[in-house]
Amino acid sequence: MSDSKIFGLHAVKEALETQQDIDKLFIQKAISSAGIKEIEHAVKTANIQISYVPLEKLNKLSKNGNHQGVIASCSPIPILDIENLVENAFKSTPTPIFILLDQISDVRNLGAIIRTAEAIGAQGIILPKQGTASINEQTVKTSTGAIFNIPICKVDHLKDALFFLKSYDVKSIAATEKTDQLVYDIDLNFPLALIMGSEGKGVTSGILKMVDYKAKLPMLGSTSSLNVSVACGAILYEIVRQRL
Repeated sequence: MSDSKIFGLHAVKEALETQQDIDKLFIQKAISSAGIKEIEHAVKTANIQISYVPLEKLNKLSKNGNHQGVIASCSPIPILDIENLVENAFKSTPTPIFILLDQISDVRNLGAIIRTAEAIGAQGIILPKQGTASINEQTVKTSTGAIFNIPICKVDHLKDALFFLKSYDVKSIAATEKTDQLVYDIDLNFPLALIMGSEGKGVTSGILKMVDYKAKLPMLGSTSSLNVSVACGAILYEIVRQRL
């Protein structure tokens, strides 16, 4: 299943008004009109990512349709709000696992993490609305369809998600090299939120200040770090090992 495109001023406005799951908005560079400005305002209010692109990009995305300078890319899956995600998770298990992804930018890494998360029975993926990889056809492909079997949630800010999870006594653990503690030394038998950071910068400092635990994987060779999806998989399976 591929992500769907909505193009044209009227169609995009209607999609915003009906609160469809818009993943990203593409607007033509250097274009200005009352309709575009109205859409820009609505999108910023909804905290949806905007990308300003050349006309050629819009023509390609719309297959030369009448896009009028704006295209909305919609998620191929339903996006839950965090309240429903967490409540449903605790109905299924007293010790749910949530994965929070802090500005993961590569769609293949996102898809691979979703695949592993679903395979170990995690209860949900939580993403920020801004600064994260799009949920598109490549994400679906890399997840090998697992994305259709695990709840996905988007929030305005991951800090808000952490505050909300804390209200349910969910403990948080950030994967980071900025600690001496190995993940193997932490008891992971509790409701848990695992935070994985971006490919280049890792977990942001503001999030690191909020978490209950910081942990890393041992690096015994000359390589200084792992791909984020590989590291996430290793930590998730340590959680599984402790709970079996």
